[in-house]
Amino acid sequence: MTRRPAPRSLSDAALSSLLGQQQFGTLATMKRSGHPHLTTMVYSWDPEARIVRFSTTADRVKVQHLRRNPRAALHVPGGDVWSFAVAEGEAVVSESTTVPGDAVGRELLEMIPEAGRPDDEAALLEELVAERRVVIRLKVDRLYGTVLNIDG
Repeated sequence: MTRRPAPRSLSDAALSSLLGQQQFGTLATMKRSGHPHLTTMVYSWDPEARIVRFSTTADRVKVQHLRRNPRAALHVPGGDVWSFAVAEGEAVVSESTTVPGDAVGRELLEMIPEAGRPDDEAALLEELVAERRVVIRLKVDRLYGTVLNIDG
């Protein structure tokens, strides 16, 4: 019988790098029933602070979940179906941005990669207020993941 390769754990540095290379992941929050609520999210990773940031609107179910139970996880796929990273921790949800250019609005703006920033930042800041945008900050206290080296 041929032995298949075993999954290999990734180092903290490799996991952090994988989080930094991706921009989409699946955020898991907890429903009142205890079942997971999963949603695909765009995120930004701050490796020095070990914080994952997400932009969403104040009326989303995930915001209600996190305000009730701040434990959450982000699953990020690697470059193939055989690798992944998970960032676990507790999340804090900001208040909604209420005035164009307030601290929450500026934080939301900073989350946009430089190449994707709009020419009219003032218009975007107004749009963020109209949408009642918030920042979810997931403070990561555990990173884990694996890679499985399979040829062909």
